[in-house]
Amino acid sequence: MPEPGIHGSLRISAAGLAAQRVKMNVISQNIANAQTTRTDEGGPYRRKETVFRGTDFAERLTQRMREGPSRLGTSDGRHLPTGVLPNRIEDPSGEVSVTVEVRDSGALGPLVHDPNHPDADADGYVRYPAVNIVTEMGELMAASRAYEANATAIEAAKQMAMRALDI
Repeated sequence: MPEPGIHGSLRISAAGLAAQRVKMNVISQNIANAQTTRTDEGGPYRRKETVFRGTDFAERLTQRMREGPSRLGTSDGRHLPTGVLPNRIEDPSGEVSVTVEVRDSGALGPLVHDPNHPDADADGYVRYPAVNIVTEMGELMAASRAYEANATAIEAAKQMAMRALDI
């Protein structure tokens, strides 16, 4: 069972910070290799993307419903009957985590006619990476804002804990 209160909120925000840090690193790698036409694997750099996965709420809800009846009561016959929904959802693992998968986007970049380029094919075309700097900068800004929001949530939790100690 996760720790309630400040510890749980700090864990959630820390998981968000770590996930956004990975995303910003991947975006930085994409920007740095936007013009790389030859890699060790052969061919142009392949744009990387991040995929976040968290705990599936519906799966957790179903699991809790199977565990037994809830203390949720009804005040009207049209409401959900007792036992349909749990009183509280708790993370059964006791840990908050975000799975971050980094994978190749699979998109092919543009072919540019440049017969003097060392990586040009027989027809004089060079395949560049499928990295759009404008798209990458937009995603970097969004990841930066999400990182900032998690840092702000941690600071707010710390301030609430400090105020609680003053009571």
